[in-house]
Amino acid sequence: MIPIDRAARIRHARQSIVLPRMANDQEKEAAARASLQFIEDGQIVGLGTGSTASHFIKLLGEKVKAGLRIRGIPTSIRSKELAESLGIPLTTLDECQEIDVTVDGADEVDPQLRLIKGGGGAMLREKIVASATKTMIVVADASKQVQHLGKFPLPVEVIGFAQALVAKKIAALGAQIKVRTGASGKPYVTDEHHRILDCHFGEMQDPDLLARQLSEMPGVVEHGLFINMARVALFAKGSDIEEWRR
Repeated sequence: MIPIDRAARIRHARQSIVLPRMANDQEKEAAARASLQFIEDGQIVGLGTGSTASHFIKLLGEKVKAGLRIRGIPTSIRSKELAESLGIPLTTLDECQEIDVTVDGADEVDPQLRLIKGGGGAMLREKIVASATKTMIVVADASKQVQHLGKFPLPVEVIGFAQALVAKKIAALGAQIKVRTGASGKPYVTDEHHRILDCHFGEMQDPDLLARQLSEMPGVVEHGLFINMARVALFAKGSDIEEWRR
C-alpha cells in the first residue's frame, strides 16, 4: 500500500505531465478553429499534415457535414485517409492547380512568417500544395513562435542514393546531421519513398540563403524551410488567439 503523502506526490507528478499536454492540445484545436473564418463555400482547400492540421480537418469535416461545399487537397496519405473518413470531398492537383486556402501547422514560425516544417515528414507535398495556394494559413500553439529559426532541427528530404553525399555537404554548412528513423529503427521513408535528414543548425543567421543553398544541392528533393509562403499565422495561447500577417 502506498503511503498517503507519497500517493499525493505521484498524483501531482502525473498531473504535471498530463495537464500541460492537454492544454497544448486544446490550444492547437483553438488555433485550428480560428482558421475556419478563412474557409468559404466553393473553395479548394489544402489540408495540412500534423497534429494541429488534424484538428482543422476534423473541424472542417463538421462544417462539410453541416452543408459547407468545398474540395480538399491533402498533403499526405494520413491527411487523405482522415479527410475521407470524415466525408470531405477530395480532388487532386491534376484536376486543380490553384488552391484558394491551405491550413497547415509548423514546427517554428519567425516574425517574417518564415517556417520550419517537416517534423511529420510531409514537407515535400506540403510545400507543393503551399506553392499552388493563394492564402496559406499557419495554425499552431504559441510555443512555435520564435525570433530566429533553428532550434528545431531542419528536415531535408533526400533520395537514398545521395544520402551520404548530401549529409556531408550539409554538415559543411555547419549542421549536425541525424538520419530520421521509424519505429522499427530503420530509416524513415516518406510518402514519396525518400529519406529525411534532420539537420541541427542552431540559430539561423540567414534562412533565405540557407534555403537557396539546400535547394541547389543535387540529391536534395526538398527541405523544410518555407520562405514567403505563409500569409497568416494563428497562435493559440490559453483562450487567446494571436494573429501574425505578412
